[in-house]
Amino acid sequence: MSGLRSWFARRLLIGLGQTAAVVLLVFALTEALPGDAAVALAGDQPDPERIAAIREAMHLDRPAHERLADWAAGLLHGDFGTSLVSGRPVTSYIADGFGPTLTLAALTVVLLLPVGVGLGVLAARHEGRLVDRLVSSVTLGVYAVPEFAFGVLLVTVFALRLGWLPPTAVGYGTDLLAHPAALVLPVLVLLSRPVCSLARLVRAGMIDALAAPYATHAHRYGIPGARVRYAHALPNAVAPAAQQLARTIDWLLCGVVVVEALYVIPGLGTVLMNAVAERDVPVVQGLAVVFGFTTVVLNLGADLVTHRFAPRAGVAA
Repeated sequence: MSGLRSWFARRLLIGLGQTAAVVLLVFALTEALPGDAAVALAGDQPDPERIAAIREAMHLDRPAHERLADWAAGLLHGDFGTSLVSGRPVTSYIADGFGPTLTLAALTVVLLLPVGVGLGVLAARHEGRLVDRLVSSVTLGVYAVPEFAFGVLLVTVFALRLGWLPPTAVGYGTDLLAHPAALVLPVLVLLSRPVCSLARLVRAGMIDALAAPYATHAHRYGIPGARVRYAHALPNAVAPAAQQLARTIDWLLCGVVVVEALYVIPGLGTVLMNAVAERDVPVVQGLAVVFGFTTVVLNLGADLVTHRFAPRAGVAA
């Protein structure tokens, strides 16, 4: 237990350092952006006095290190700043976009785990046979198709040709669960590549685990094959898959820009696109910090899962 506590404390300190690095990097990159937000907000024919007033109101006339200190202090208290365009708190933008993105992410993960793990186990059980070759070929082929192209194909077939599903989420607002038909195509697109990655990782892990000496000895002692597969081999296959699952959840929660833009879903990806188009720097900064912090937390969770199921791999990490 002491070793686990020290390992967790070390990983937590690394995560805090990564979060601080994300805050510094986000501020530095937004400071390096070309152009002047005050000039952009002043209109097509900006007046120098108006530009100066906007810069003073936005605190752009202060040194960068002072603005960084104030912004970081606000982040510690949950204050992400105020939008330059609307005057609304940045947290309200994040709250508005988080609901649709979380809905898509949750549905995708709920379907991803049984489908991805199931396909991987199925292929591993029939290694080298027709089922294994079929699963491997299909997952490789689907993974090679870009998300945008796959999404357009689904819209063309199921929405425009057959008319079974709505092509976009326009008119449904942010309560997507009340309109499940609008979620089918986006979730299918989001599932396509992660399912393939997870299935191939689980397959490889299961094959390695079933070929290990402990699995051979278990069979010699008469332990049923199903118990060897699911009680012994599968946990060892889950360890590397946990890292992939964390990256997938991070990718989903951080706003899938392509899918949200294609299906007009008002999630975090759409909020980010609008903020970039309007040069709304505080909103961009706030979203970038949220995305970076989410990545750090999910990677820490994946390390914990890996350490739980494969302690030696976790120590090595």
